[in-house]
Amino acid sequence: MFWLSSLVLSLCASLTLGQSSNSTSTPAINITGNAFFNSETGERFYIRGVDYQPGGSSNLTDPLADVEICKRDIPVFQDLGINTIRVYTVDNSLDHSECMQMLQDAGIYLILDVNTPEASISRYNPSCSYNAVYLQSIFSTVDDFAQYDNVLGFFAGNEVINMANNTYTATYVKAVVRDLKNNIKARDYRAIPVGYSAADIESNRELAAQYFNCGDDEDARIDMFGVNDYSWCGQSSFQTSGYNEKMKIYEGYSLPIFLSEFGCNQVASSRPFTEIGSLYSTQMSSVFSGGLVYEYSNETNNYGLVQIVSDTEVTKLQDFDNLKEQYSKQENPSGNGGASTSNEHSTCPDYEEGIWEANTTLPEMPSAASVYFSSGAGAPQGTGYDTQSQCDSDDSDDDSSSSSSTTTSDSSSDSSTSTSASSTDASSTSSSSATSSSSSSSSSSSSSSKTKNGAVVVEIPRVFQAITQLLTMII
Repeated sequence: MFWLSSLVLSLCASLTLGQSSNSTSTPAINITGNAFFNSETGERFYIRGVDYQPGGSSNLTDPLADVEICKRDIPVFQDLGINTIRVYTVDNSLDHSECMQMLQDAGIYLILDVNTPEASISRYNPSCSYNAVYLQSIFSTVDDFAQYDNVLGFFAGNEVINMANNTYTATYVKAVVRDLKNNIKARDYRAIPVGYSAADIESNRELAAQYFNCGDDEDARIDMFGVNDYSWCGQSSFQTSGYNEKMKIYEGYSLPIFLSEFGCNQVASSRPFTEIGSLYSTQMSSVFSGGLVYEYSNETNNYGLVQIVSDTEVTKLQDFDNLKEQYSKQENPSGNGGASTSNEHSTCPDYEEGIWEANTTLPEMPSAASVYFSSGAGAPQGTGYDTQSQCDSDDSDDDSSSSSSTTTSDSSSDSSTSTSASSTDASSTSSSSATSSSSSSSSSSSSSSKTKNGAVVVEIPRVFQAITQLLTMII
């Protein structure tokens, strides 16, 4: 019955893809060198967007499956003047066609995190959470959204590395990147970019960027790199914020880089968003391709542009007006903005205990997941099977509200104060809450027990557990 149902689902997906809407308002965005380009006009594409997960992690809902919410918010997006939203979590068992069409009609693209709070790579035990059932969940999300031309890309992970001492987790995130890209190819979808959204951690920001873009296997390298950066606070400047140093760090990077979260709220009143003037100018356009402001709706962490009143109404806050003004007055650079096509992919950083502990040898994809390449991922599991339920230890401490790491230090100081808008709202691969204050010891996990080669070892009993769980779901 499973093979029959998989075949039916595969045929349905193929028919749907054949009917994929190709609205001229959102032609597919391609990557050439270190920049995005409109596939029809050839013009460079800069991300002007917001991070969007109304309800936050405390009241998790799928905003792209609720037509009333889409009718409420998409006109607000248009008023703001954005062209992209990032959504952290969706329910892949629900219908997203109507909202995706509404976004397309409005000329708005989507960057989607494929993980959910339940289906994600665990910082505490990444080898355990990387299993066939987890891959079934994220492949199902790709199967659902690959049909839409206005999907700009997928994020394979969000701030999985959130401190200096859990860099070993990058090995598994890179394996997920490889598996997602191979799945997209095997399913004959268009070449949808797959990337990673990184916490801006001073000790490993450059190492992380290098690692995810290194190696001879092109399929294991990301296509785009997002940085969650809150270093420009209030009336700061290119130099004071440390943006000038970020430009030096990422200069020569061969892929598009953008701010997957920005908008420090450590200000006396509303956020002025003065960084827009630098981000969308030739001062930064040779390296950066825009960014996404954190975040659309006002949640407990007070980063909102609007206050949600009801399912049909929002109130625009002063932050909204300030951002709208900055977006409207700052034009994109002319031409290609200094984009480069000659940069080479990065050299892999050396393994160094306590500094960078990710391996260049990646774990093999669980064999039970190979069927998804040929037959599709099968019946969606919604917001995800708990991939950590088969682990020996409870990962709840790892996924607590204190595990995020994005700092808001003005300039490039060593301040460890976290505003943590971050990411961690809803879809962080660790399910962290966006309200965290600083990196806690709970999320450092048991790094002392990790060995240099341990990341490439998959424990046999857990593989069998994953297969057993998968067979149980199939039956």
